[in-house]
Amino acid sequence: MGDRRGVSTLERLDAIFANPEIHELAAVVPTATAGRGGRPRHYPAFMAIVYEAAISVFGSARQVEAEFAHPSLWDWLRRLAREHTGTDLPAQPMRRHHYLYLRNRYLTDPDVLEQLAEVHRCAAARQAVAIGLLSNSAGGSWTRPSLDRMLYGDGKVVTPLYRAKPGDTRLDRTTGEVRPLRAEADAALHSEGTGEAAWGTKYVIVATRGVEVHSRMLLDIAHVATAGGEAATAMACLQRTAPLVPDAQGVVYDTALRGTHHQTIMRTLGLMPINRVTATKAGAKKPRRNAADRHVKKMVFVETKTIRRDGSTTIDLYAQAGAIGIGTLNANGELMFTPLPRIRTHRNTDKSGYRWYNDYRLPDNHGGGVVTVRLHANAADAARKFNRTENVRPIAPDDPCFPELFKRRNDAESINRALEDTLWLRRAHSLGHRRQLLNLLGYAIMVNSLTIARHRQASPLAA
Repeated sequence: MGDRRGVSTLERLDAIFANPEIHELAAVVPTATAGRGGRPRHYPAFMAIVYEAAISVFGSARQVEAEFAHPSLWDWLRRLAREHTGTDLPAQPMRRHHYLYLRNRYLTDPDVLEQLAEVHRCAAARQAVAIGLLSNSAGGSWTRPSLDRMLYGDGKVVTPLYRAKPGDTRLDRTTGEVRPLRAEADAALHSEGTGEAAWGTKYVIVATRGVEVHSRMLLDIAHVATAGGEAATAMACLQRTAPLVPDAQGVVYDTALRGTHHQTIMRTLGLMPINRVTATKAGAKKPRRNAADRHVKKMVFVETKTIRRDGSTTIDLYAQAGAIGIGTLNANGELMFTPLPRIRTHRNTDKSGYRWYNDYRLPDNHGGGVVTVRLHANAADAARKFNRTENVRPIAPDDPCFPELFKRRNDAESINRALEDTLWLRRAHSLGHRRQLLNLLGYAIMVNSLTIARHRQASPLAA
């Protein structure tokens, strides 16, 4: 299951310096314009990327400055720079103001930041495939997908640096002056997965990982610009990440993604959504004896299928909580649901994209055999206003494969918690969504660098 030892700060710094992505990112940073004069940079551009990633190691930019100022650590970092890049860093340690100048002048420029995000996305996807993730080498099929070939993600609300909200003021009792308080202008009230509201700036993080410890790769990070915009942002991330990893098999996400998003994931991206179906009625948070307070699974009519070639026998198929089954009336006139076991999932291609089907085993009292059900929506579904992708899942929660795949949702929550642990007092490192997005890219570099370094240690020949 991999190396479970803890991770020292020195190991993280070593991994960051050894990650070639920092130089790909540094190439995006604009150089000084020729002929305009000015003092040359004291430190190469890649050190701004290293400093950004180190913020997630030490917790704040000020603490990075304090750690780098120690003579022994800075001498060691200079040796790392020579070893990995052939660059001789100055004898004087890099200071916070050196980093802030590059951050404010270049790294958070909208065009530069967009390029940094694109370079990171491509580099992270390439590195993930190189260590065996999102690759055919991981095995699996459409019927039994591989856990190592799953993309997964979640939204994360970052608590602002300051408690005040825009427009808040404070009265100076000495002068009588009303002063505005510093606040996060880009913050908003967002809904979390628990249904609770959270104030802050929201981001979507898309990742993949293997089964080993420290095998997580953060592929894409994007700012959710408006409240309620998580689904649209997540889809934008998936649409630009999926082409970079053509051997990926599925997407694990929560119910923020609905039927219209699943249709795009299946038909356009060719991936399998692994997700639950929202209930008809949500259950109470605490156990209740009253049946009216309990969770009610959604059940809808899907279609009538002919199971004999002469058309003499038909069955009504229903979907309950994403599973396909047969609906029959009992003696009391109640509709009873009998789930059908899934035996095969297959994907075909056409001019419009990908077509998805499941084969199910029929019970003996219906003649046995197999019935095939279409998983993607088409014009016929739209004509009768049936949202097929909202109600039918390729792999339903009652399927034996579902628990193993859906547990990636737990790792999405783990990413959020690990991110909080890198924040000073669990608050954002900086003001403004662009600076915070840069901080999150630094966090991703730190996480991915450790994954790559541990993989090299475990498989030196493959590295």
